[in-house]
Amino acid sequence: MQTSPSPAENAPTAEPGRWRKLAVDGLWKQNPGLVQLLGLCPVLAVSSTAVNGMALGLATTLVTALSGAAVAAVRHYIPNEIRNPVFILIIAALVTCVDLTMNAYLHALYGVLGIFIPLITTNCIVLARAEAFASKNPAREAAFDGLTMGLGLTLVLAALGALRELFGRGTLFSGAELLFGEPGRALTLHLVPAEANYQFLLALLPPGAFIGLACLIAAKNALDARTKRRAAARPTQAEPDAAPATEGAR
Repeated sequence: MQTSPSPAENAPTAEPGRWRKLAVDGLWKQNPGLVQLLGLCPVLAVSSTAVNGMALGLATTLVTALSGAAVAAVRHYIPNEIRNPVFILIIAALVTCVDLTMNAYLHALYGVLGIFIPLITTNCIVLARAEAFASKNPAREAAFDGLTMGLGLTLVLAALGALRELFGRGTLFSGAELLFGEPGRALTLHLVPAEANYQFLLALLPPGAFIGLACLIAAKNALDARTKRRAAARPTQAEPDAAPATEGAR
């Protein structure tokens, strides 16, 4: 059964400002980890180190971008009644490809991430973007939306992992060789000497994940509030300059 595209879907590709809006929404304004609060299970469970968070975030980004493009490409041919099962089937096929590839070429990292790679299939972010955006927009925009949403999640995972690793172990980019190979060992930074055997368990355990995510959300909200205050103050500063011009016109 083929569904007929709506007039909006027949419209030409969006203007450049549309691409910028998609990027800003995915990376900041509608960030899935800080604003939409989707996919919290992997965000909180895998973010014990920056490398683990970055690796899972990049895998999710690949699936989100490819599934968005795939769903958008076949959206006219999917009956509305079965669209969700078809979307999940597409996502599951892509996740299987990523899962097998990581198992073959990044086996040590695959062992660390474990079940969270297959669980990308049920990640709310992937299915939400397929349903809310990819099913209504062209393939290029859907792929870009999935890419920016995935990168936004990756930034949150990497930042939260770095925060927990820094306070919990006194290191940064520990285990980088799992993602980048043997040269990645040079990226590991020991901010606390290794012989000190430093550990702060609160940061490494699940409560530390909740606390760290709350700090990141609070920091984003503070930056947004500061930006709004500055934007609101600009017209007020321009008013005194306008007054003499009005008087001169009289």
